[in-house]
Amino acid sequence: MKAIRYLRTLTLLLIVAAVGLGACNPATATPTTAPAAAPTQAPPTAAPTAAPTAAPSGLTCAEPIKIGLITDQTGALAIYGAHVLRSFPLGLEYMAGAAPTAEGVYQIDNCEIQVIIRDDKSTPDTTATVARELIDVEQVDILVGTVSSGATATLQGIAAENETVLVVAPAAANDITGSTFNEYTFRTSRNNYQDAMNLCEYLPTQYSTFVQIAPDYSFGYGGAAAFRDSCTLNGGEFVVEDIFAPLDTSDFTPYMEQILDSGAESWIVTWAGGGFVAMMQAATDLGVSEEMALGASFVDNVALPAFFANAIGSTSGILYHYTLPDNEINDWLVTETTARFGVPPDLFDADAMNAAILIVEALRKTEGDTSAAVLIPAMEGLEFDGPKGTIFIRPEDHVAIQDMYIATLLNVDDPEFRFFEPVATTRPEPPCLLPENLQSRCGDLPVGSLSGQ
Repeated sequence: MKAIRYLRTLTLLLIVAAVGLGACNPATATPTTAPAAAPTQAPPTAAPTAAPTAAPSGLTCAEPIKIGLITDQTGALAIYGAHVLRSFPLGLEYMAGAAPTAEGVYQIDNCEIQVIIRDDKSTPDTTATVARELIDVEQVDILVGTVSSGATATLQGIAAENETVLVVAPAAANDITGSTFNEYTFRTSRNNYQDAMNLCEYLPTQYSTFVQIAPDYSFGYGGAAAFRDSCTLNGGEFVVEDIFAPLDTSDFTPYMEQILDSGAESWIVTWAGGGFVAMMQAATDLGVSEEMALGASFVDNVALPAFFANAIGSTSGILYHYTLPDNEINDWLVTETTARFGVPPDLFDADAMNAAILIVEALRKTEGDTSAAVLIPAMEGLEFDGPKGTIFIRPEDHVAIQDMYIATLLNVDDPEFRFFEPVATTRPEPPCLLPENLQSRCGDLPVGSLSGQ
């Protein structure tokens, strides 16, 4: 594989030399909101404060293994990319049992692992550019990424085209292990269905009728379909058609009017990015917050005070909060993140650390072989422990079966972000959402919906 990539790279360089220096930088989309600052590369880290639990030895590689990490550092979803930038390297450090070298190399057993980071700004065109650079120029063996579900779909195609295994974190769209699935794609992030199944175990016990709003792209479509299926199956009723708004919406007034006119008892929100604040302001201004209960999974520590300030005492679902899991790996992640970055892990830190653990555990099974033909069967059916407990990579569709959480919101101003009281831990088993031509892989799983109808 590396020999083929070398020839392709050499041809590319000869073409570039013939064309000369006339190329100019492509324009990139302006973020819809001012993103939080994110580091441009993984920061130097100190040695772990506590040695991780012993792992089986045996990972050997003839030459260093290169991992290409693609995430949003400067785009509209950079606040989430920051979670990945700190906790994917921490995951490798945990598995190594030591900090990386000054050159950023992780020594795991008898193998060196190098991480090469690229910023895709959550725009598919940029994702494609940096992914091809990582494969053709940097000669990476494995890809990891990215934040945007739309950009991840692009990344999936490039990974398959180059027969390179991709581990998705933290994008959540159902399509990643559904309509755009290919055998090279794995994930440690949950999907929309797992969010919905988690929350819908609780919501229909409190409310009977629902309306929902979601962003007008794959993540939103998948979330809306999953909530409609999950909450209906548990006794809820959706009284109007689902409402979709562009991700860059700044004025939610017309959408809040539709929600208010529905007469539902609860409004369900699937969203990502900076639109949370504008949405909640419109809900407050038009009286939605007073007339209807908010049914939405809890969000990251930064956005939560603006989004849920009027919902203290409410109970809802969340995919991860550092106070909810009870295991040694999560304790280690909390200690290291707090010590080095001044904040505890946030919503997607566990996904990023789990991606690193998955890769190392799979490489141990393959004895360092990164070829897709060997790495894919090693990852299928793999079970490993991470900050959310035990993760199982479902062999049929590569969905990551994992714990999810139900919690009650106690406050939104604790300086250590201790916002929640735990209520329950769930472990959703979503349906197989593979396209028709691949549904033979689904086996005994329900196909297309929880009922399989």
